[in-house]
Amino acid sequence: MTTDVVRGSVTIEEVAAAAGVSRSTVSRVVNGSTAVSAEALEAVKRAIADLNYVPNRAARSLASRQTHAIALIVPEDTTRFFGDPFFAAIVSGINARLSRSDYVLNLFIANDDPGDKTTSYVRSGAVDGAIIVSHHTSDTFIDRIASAVPVVYGGRPVRERERDYYVDVDNVRGGHDATTYLIERGHRRIAMITGPLTMPAGVDRLQGYRDALTAWELPEGPVEDGNFTAAGGADAMRRILESGERPDAVFIASDLMARGALTVLATEGLRVPEDIAVMGFDDSPVATSVTPTLTTMRQPSFAQGERMATVLLDLLAGKHPRHVTILETELVVRESV
Repeated sequence: MTTDVVRGSVTIEEVAAAAGVSRSTVSRVVNGSTAVSAEALEAVKRAIADLNYVPNRAARSLASRQTHAIALIVPEDTTRFFGDPFFAAIVSGINARLSRSDYVLNLFIANDDPGDKTTSYVRSGAVDGAIIVSHHTSDTFIDRIASAVPVVYGGRPVRERERDYYVDVDNVRGGHDATTYLIERGHRRIAMITGPLTMPAGVDRLQGYRDALTAWELPEGPVEDGNFTAAGGADAMRRILESGERPDAVFIASDLMARGALTVLATEGLRVPEDIAVMGFDDSPVATSVTPTLTTMRQPSFAQGERMATVLLDLLAGKHPRHVTILETELVVRESV
């Protein structure tokens, strides 16, 4: 007669007795040590399978001083986090990589907290490392986090140091290529709606826009900050139209802002692209949900999330990944240009 063992109720001592080895030998096998003979390893594995033994994660964490948890810290408000497809793609990429590891992900949306609660939690030893995405110059609390645990940044840090690890897209090149495409299509009065200039991505995409205009010896058009939101993009588009310098094209540094801008253009009776061409940035689901569909610069957000998680896992494993990884953007032509 066989007896079913309740999963998780078996102790390490029972596994050791069934395998005919010491408790410390079972512990070494469970923790992946190679200091075990082939015979003992096989016996322990057989006992674990027969007894349905599940290692106690908490006990393993105390022994190894590891939590097997990673913090994803996003210094934004919840409306921005849940409303921008960029974050969904980033989290999906991180989760896809962590699903192939022993690590779990803890999410912290830290905008309403000046960083104190988040920092205290991280510094308490509750996580082994952190990924920080969408940070601003005002987010000084991240320096205290980086001094406590290994950190990988999503995007170039606002105060870059040689020891920092980050994964970014080539925002300068993306802004340059987007603006160059508009110029090559015959546009000469090109405005821009930027992201916040407190963020490296906002600064770098603006720099790419300016570099392209300089290369073609064209004047800079109206430039307005759209805060990487649909409402901000709409407000910025209104300011551009009210400036008296109506452009024949506008490069908008995110698809979400472009959605807001398109709404304003439609209200004003301006046709896209006949009266004004619109170039986005991201190639998020927003790009194909608007009318007309957006010509945009694709940034590989899912791959960026995967890569950030990989770099952090390598750091936690004692490996030496490269400090800086830059992913390329790609022009996606649709109907708005």
